[in-house]
Amino acid sequence: MRKLIISLILAGSFMSAAWADTLQLQDQVPDRYVVVKGDTLWDISGHFLKQPWRWPEIWNLNKAEIKNPHWIYPGDVIVLDRSGAEPRLKLLRNETLGGVEKLSPRIRESALEGEAIASISPEAIEPFLKHPLVLDPETFTKAPRIAAANENRVIFGAGDTVYAVNLSAQQGEIWQVFRDGKKLIDPDTREVIGYEVNYLGDVRVDEAADVSTLSILQAKEEIGIGDRLIRANEKAFINYVPRLPDHAVAGKVISIYGAVADAGSFTTVVINRGADNGLEVGNILFTYKKGIPVKGESGEPKRVTPPVKSANLFVYRVFPKLSYGLLLNGTLPVNVGDEAKATPINER
Repeated sequence: MRKLIISLILAGSFMSAAWADTLQLQDQVPDRYVVVKGDTLWDISGHFLKQPWRWPEIWNLNKAEIKNPHWIYPGDVIVLDRSGAEPRLKLLRNETLGGVEKLSPRIRESALEGEAIASISPEAIEPFLKHPLVLDPETFTKAPRIAAANENRVIFGAGDTVYAVNLSAQQGEIWQVFRDGKKLIDPDTREVIGYEVNYLGDVRVDEAADVSTLSILQAKEEIGIGDRLIRANEKAFINYVPRLPDHAVAGKVISIYGAVADAGSFTTVVINRGADNGLEVGNILFTYKKGIPVKGESGEPKRVTPPVKSANLFVYRVFPKLSYGLLLNGTLPVNVGDEAKATPINER
């Protein structure tokens, strides 16, 4: 039986002098690992590396592959090869069809997204993909709105008919209903860069017109005149490989979800940096606690201790001026106002 072996450099000639930082293997690194359902790229990288965000260097990925890594599946075996001058990773893939093992001649050109390994846990971020909890000002301002109802009421629920204006839609489409919440202010510029919004429910377009007719399918909360409408998103598959941004990014945590003051691992936070700052889905930032003032003596300048890293931050949804990020591998609580930043290795 032949096996397809894809040799992938762990720390070899592809690393130029600019990439001065050395990849660090785990102290108890395995010789091989069998991928199982539920694994993520972050999990698998963590079995081999102390720095999971340096996954692209393990596999020597190009830009296109980073954005579409449909090539790791449950049952694949990742092997650490120590036979050469430098350690290498190899991906051994076998497909079983009708009980017969079949050689896979190349990386799959088309893949079932439900089978491919995702970058991070879909369960941790799915609510924020399905129901956005932040909207940028332009999107919110231009969003269609519920403007009327047949009955002399101001609040509505499941089964009710309402009417919307400024809605460009097709009959049968599903839209989500939102109400504005607090403004998100950039602590650096004092600019309003977004709105926290409350998801209220789903509506179906029964008739699309200048004044469109909608049926409320479900209502998590009461729906009222003036509430905004956003087209429902299809379920997203976050499969971008975790990686540092192409350019240095430095921002702050401006909101935390889950009604907690101290955020830990698998908590979603919002930062005041987005696509306008070069951030992309899959970028890794690091959160830091502010330094503590040092008690000085007479005549000494004011000093603070260095910032302390508190968590890794996986950016999984990007707006023009803000982004959602999932905290991973947290060692200290993360709070509003904490720094979130990263510098590419070749800029250090």
